[in-house]
Amino acid sequence: MPTVHALAFAGSLRKESWNRKLLHLAIEGAREAGLEAREFDLSDVPLYNADVEALGFPPSVEALRRAVTEAAALIIATPEYNNSIPGVLKNAIDWASRPPNTLDGKVAAILGASPGNFGTVSAQHALRPVLVTLNVLTLPGPRVFIARAAQAFESDGALKDARAAEQVRALMRRLHDTTRALSLPSEPAPAG
Repeated sequence: MPTVHALAFAGSLRKESWNRKLLHLAIEGAREAGLEAREFDLSDVPLYNADVEALGFPPSVEALRRAVTEAAALIIATPEYNNSIPGVLKNAIDWASRPPNTLDGKVAAILGASPGNFGTVSAQHALRPVLVTLNVLTLPGPRVFIARAAQAFESDGALKDARAAEQVRALMRRLHDTTRALSLPSEPAPAG
């Protein structure tokens, strides 16, 4: 069977961000599950501007759109800023969804880490309808909300809580299985 490709990105630009650490754990889990996963850094993607788009997509936007097009699945690690998703993440989604919508038909796994007590519950809740509007199937679970992120990671980037680490791996297995099932050719129902 062909390999399922996943594109992973964090909604934080900070090099040592908790969500980047979480994303790297998810990429590792995705590879263990059989996905070919790679990270895309959103740092060079400019703010969306229709005047810029009218002149053609900037090179960094072309690279993002090409990477999304080549992937069947998305792994999105989002921080939570003011009870919602960060601008850098929404901006990347806006560029990727410009006609033709490169997000159409993708399967997405969402996870996130936050210093607060509720993880990224509000950010993930805000992100889901955005993705659904763009015809992205968002996995309902297992949900990964890493709370008190400043204390959640070991110095090497691993999660201290073994149950949380297993949730990340379980989410990646679900992403693999769902994406693979949706990409298999359908067989006609048996006659009779």
